[in-house]
Amino acid sequence: MAGYLLENCAAVVVDDGNGPMVLRDVDLLTDGPAIKAIGHGLADSELPPGTITLDADGWFVYPGLVNTHHHFFQCFVRNRADLDWTKLSVIEWLDRIYPVFSRLNEDCFYHASVTAMAELIKHGCTTAFDHQYNFPRHAGKRLVDRQFEAADLLGMRFHAGRGGNSLPKSEGSTIPDEMLETTDEFIDDCARLIDAYHDAQPFSMRQVVVAPCQPVNSYRETFVESARLARDRGVFLHTHVGEGESPVMEARHGLRTVDYLEEIGFAGPDTFYAHCWELTHDELGRMAASGTGVSHCPEPVYLVGEQITDIPAMAAFGMRVGLGCDGAASNDNSNLMHCLHSAYMLQCLVSSTRKHKVPPPADFLAYGTTGGASLLGRGDIGRLAPGMAADLFAIDSRRMDYVGTRHDPLSLIARVGIGMATDMTMINGQIVWQNGEFAGLDERKLFADAEAALAGIAM
Repeated sequence: MAGYLLENCAAVVVDDGNGPMVLRDVDLLTDGPAIKAIGHGLADSELPPGTITLDADGWFVYPGLVNTHHHFFQCFVRNRADLDWTKLSVIEWLDRIYPVFSRLNEDCFYHASVTAMAELIKHGCTTAFDHQYNFPRHAGKRLVDRQFEAADLLGMRFHAGRGGNSLPKSEGSTIPDEMLETTDEFIDDCARLIDAYHDAQPFSMRQVVVAPCQPVNSYRETFVESARLARDRGVFLHTHVGEGESPVMEARHGLRTVDYLEEIGFAGPDTFYAHCWELTHDELGRMAASGTGVSHCPEPVYLVGEQITDIPAMAAFGMRVGLGCDGAASNDNSNLMHCLHSAYMLQCLVSSTRKHKVPPPADFLAYGTTGGASLLGRGDIGRLAPGMAADLFAIDSRRMDYVGTRHDPLSLIARVGIGMATDMTMINGQIVWQNGEFAGLDERKLFADAEAALAGIAM
């Protein structure tokens, strides 16, 4: 595997483990999957054989973004004004949208995954976690396998969240029978995927997370057995929490969701929840104490119309926080870089009503990098330093878009926003996107194949 020398970068956001800082007018050298050195004058030193030099003049180089919550398959239900949920509760919306989800076939799941990951890569994401909970019976059980296939095609570092739902509609869930699985079915397939794909080694490109969809739509035993399996196999846990379901959980079990999950052991430093916008400060404090993390998905706030997640309080409690795009049914894009900007701006919108001060813009970049790495249990990604994975993206700052902004690369993405694709994205030391093209792939063919798969089903 060839290494790269990024020569004369205008700025590199580095982090030796003590927080991010900006180095100006430096070189960055990779060797295989790792960063070898960052500093001045590397071009004048002896380089590893086969090193390819890239002119990085004007480039701002950032650590690759880490997406910690998504639903790739929902790319096939984008831009559906007829499924608008701005006047619906989450539960009402799920009742409407799940029958649409249940129509997808195996090819749809593959091509939707290619679509989502391609967009993520274009906008600087180098590691993606997907929460794939939709298993229509007619589509079979190899849907996550096809996602790994899609990740291999694009060169994406991929964490697969094997989700599922076990509670039937007749017992109060929103899940069509076509999408239901038994607890045993779900657990058996999680175990199969862990055995087949999970790699815990440094620079791993494939990992598996046990991720039952949501407690409001599953039996208690599904979550109990999920925690048992994950801890037996040394993998992480994930689910949806605090997105409007707590009153239902309280009526059904006498406990709000956080209490319910704590009671059954689905919490801790190996666990992260998605959303959490309706949680109280007491609940956030207890999550912080247990080490349970949060994947904050800012853009669904626009469609949901609910309260804005209290990120300042989470920061004050010392919680682990990462960022996610969420699925296209509530966010019609897969652009995690845009989510950094949305996350910061939404907090500014409500800052006068909150107890705690909005974290600085640079912290939102950290949520999307080191924060995401922490949620996924990765110590080898999320920051640029020698020995870390060569996961990064570059923006050529010599554009009118950036006049007056270049003095502060750390705040640029969250405060100003980036309105275009990256100039280059590198994953595990390989350039996967550069100059508007995917390495070795024809984007028009990827597009045509995905559109054909979508056209083959009645939506």
